[in-house]
Amino acid sequence: MKLLLTSGGVTNTSIRDALVDLLGKPIADSSALCIPTAEYGHPMCTPASAWRFIAGQTPAPMCDLGWKSVGVLELTALPSIGKDRWVPWVREADVLLVDGGDATYLCHWMRQSGLTDLLPSLPETVWVGVSAGSMVMTPRIGDYFVEWTPPTGSDRTLGAVDFSIFPHLEHELMPGNTMADAERWAADIAGPAYAIDDQTAIKVTDGTVEVVSEGHWKSFSS
Repeated sequence: MKLLLTSGGVTNTSIRDALVDLLGKPIADSSALCIPTAEYGHPMCTPASAWRFIAGQTPAPMCDLGWKSVGVLELTALPSIGKDRWVPWVREADVLLVDGGDATYLCHWMRQSGLTDLLPSLPETVWVGVSAGSMVMTPRIGDYFVEWTPPTGSDRTLGAVDFSIFPHLEHELMPGNTMADAERWAADIAGPAYAIDDQTAIKVTDGTVEVVSEGHWKSFSS
């Protein structure tokens, strides 16, 4: 699977160009499934904010980029309908657009639904995450970002990449996301990590990591 891990969505030309490169074709020729599941695990999210993501009415450009088609994949529903029904939907999609919210909640339902097990068989599919939708691919998110405690009681997530992400760096509406906060978070993570603002994304293809940015970011080594 190809990854475009963003903080605030496809917010500038550089990130959009990276997305098109990963798709290998224009956005207008690509089919998308959007995943709002992480919203339901975070206390700041509501049914209205989940709808805004699906409708392309959030500050994070994702579903409103001009896709050939957009469908909704709600992970909490998948265990009740069976893989024979939903797996073909995922296989036919060019891209999965994964909303923010709580990364541990998203991780839990990716595993419960069976989506995690399917991902290794989708080498050409593009995963575009925003905030928690990006953080879920990392090994840990840090206690700082845990709002929903999983049955394991851990901040560990999927570990599809070997670095962690501190999103929304220096965001004007998030006074707890300063560079000083990111540095304290990174010290707790004690592994490779990036702090990225909403004009930055991390592109991962075949294990190669590239930061795509028109904003500010910082790399932390272990």
